[in-house]
Amino acid sequence: MRRLVLAAFLAALALPAPAQTVSQQTAPPQGGPAGEAPPNAATLLFETNQLGNAPAGGTLSYRYTRFSGIAGAPFGPPVEDRIREQVAPGPNPETRNLRVEMFSGERRMPTATYEDVPGNPVLVRFLEHHLEDLAKVLKGNPRYIKNAIRRSLREAAAVTPAEVEADGAKRPGWRVVVRPFADDPVRDRLRGFESLTYTFVVAPAVPGQIVSIDARATSPDGGILLQETLTYEPNAG
Repeated sequence: MRRLVLAAFLAALALPAPAQTVSQQTAPPQGGPAGEAPPNAATLLFETNQLGNAPAGGTLSYRYTRFSGIAGAPFGPPVEDRIREQVAPGPNPETRNLRVEMFSGERRMPTATYEDVPGNPVLVRFLEHHLEDLAKVLKGNPRYIKNAIRRSLREAAAVTPAEVEADGAKRPGWRVVVRPFADDPVRDRLRGFESLTYTFVVAPAVPGQIVSIDARATSPDGGILLQETLTYEPNAG
């Protein structure tokens, strides 16, 4: 049993899709959900009840992709896979018990269970996996990278209104964009990954609230050093 704990990890572009899928719109609305002021990014992503609207007995499914254009393929070949969360009732109306299956085939990771959680663990699982691979390629300390992301989410994130399409209707949400290493004191050692930009899109009307995550680093000539995405698939459960 694992519990989703903020202290364990603080810390996308949703692809266009047909009706009854979720997609980002290029022009965000002028106000957030119910006209709210932009929230703090860390609070929005890690301290919000995200699972209260996830139907018990259902499954939340997410499409995962990874691509890198670096010569020698240190991140391995391109990947497309799935993360699925089986949702069961929690002991409280606003919490759920989850069984998380991450990837398939030889990439399959051990199934994780979460009990009595309000937050969606897919966010933490994505970031943990991303940081593990990134630290190996950069031969760096994953804690240093994690702390940089945590600090930037608390202090330097841009939170703006977003609009997503769910089941054919436009729904308000938030887009969080952060560049943790743009001003890092050791950015000259990051081999281009100082450009890493994380984009999170969330929407209260979407079950589990996580619409998409995009982690992207590009070289000065526009080459893709890394693009790693997670996108909610409402009809794939």
